[in-house]
Amino acid sequence: MLKDTMLFLARQDSIRHFVSSNPAARRVARRFVAGETLSEAMEVARSLNQQHISVSLDHLGENVADAAEAQAAARDYIQTLKRIQAAGVEANISIKLTALGLDISEDLCRENVASVLRCAQDLNIFVRVDMEGSDYTQRTLDMVLDLRREFEQVGTVMQSMLYRTPKDVEKLIASRTRVRLVKGAYLEPASLAYPKKADVDAAYLDLMHTLLERGVYPAIATHDEQIIADARRFVERKGISRARFEFQMLYGIRRDLQEQLAEEGYNVRVYVPYGTQWYPYLTRRMAERPANLIFVMSNVIRR
Repeated sequence: MLKDTMLFLARQDSIRHFVSSNPAARRVARRFVAGETLSEAMEVARSLNQQHISVSLDHLGENVADAAEAQAAARDYIQTLKRIQAAGVEANISIKLTALGLDISEDLCRENVASVLRCAQDLNIFVRVDMEGSDYTQRTLDMVLDLRREFEQVGTVMQSMLYRTPKDVEKLIASRTRVRLVKGAYLEPASLAYPKKADVDAAYLDLMHTLLERGVYPAIATHDEQIIADARRFVERKGISRARFEFQMLYGIRRDLQEQLAEEGYNVRVYVPYGTQWYPYLTRRMAERPANLIFVMSNVIRR
């Protein structure tokens, strides 16, 4: 119920405007969002690198309805790639197809994504195409697999909550496409996704084992200590090198666990979002983990 409520609120423009303009909420959001500018995000990336933690930078934004906005988003992603290269930080980027015009035209979106990937290829920086709600799953998968034929350094995200994901993962493994495995943070009907957390977790474990054994440098994206412990036991039992995968976590969540894994010699990457459109991202984080909501509410009340 809490998750459904939070995901509903994420789509309400009036609430988004109120929260986004609230000074207390903006201050609290900084725990989970690096800032509103690329320069602020780069400072966070440098700080994490000093702890031997890599970064995936995400310029927040989605569902643009104007071609000029989509082209501007592509330019922003390219600017981020160039800043990464110039600063020498250990980072890649995550992009959203709806920010690049997927709701307007698939051809427009593909053109924008290709321009980002050409720059990334020249700079030898990896680009992850984020997975959005189930309405976009097939189109995202089709575009990534098509672009993968031309651009080696592109990957995507799979959500264990969706029934279809095992078949999709097999396609991505066959094409040698890198996968970030997540549980899923969108409100989906029971006809498409597991409604029970236990089933989502069980599916995650099965998919994780498959990717660790046969995938190309999979990203195990979770803060669940039981799942992380299972991954560690699995790779040890199977003789899988730590260099063949990475753990991924979100900025501001379980910093202690991020640092612990990095100190133990595992590859760790933190997903670092930034930008003015932080409200939908923040509400999805609240939906995923009630402890995050408690943190935010307690800080807003105190202020």
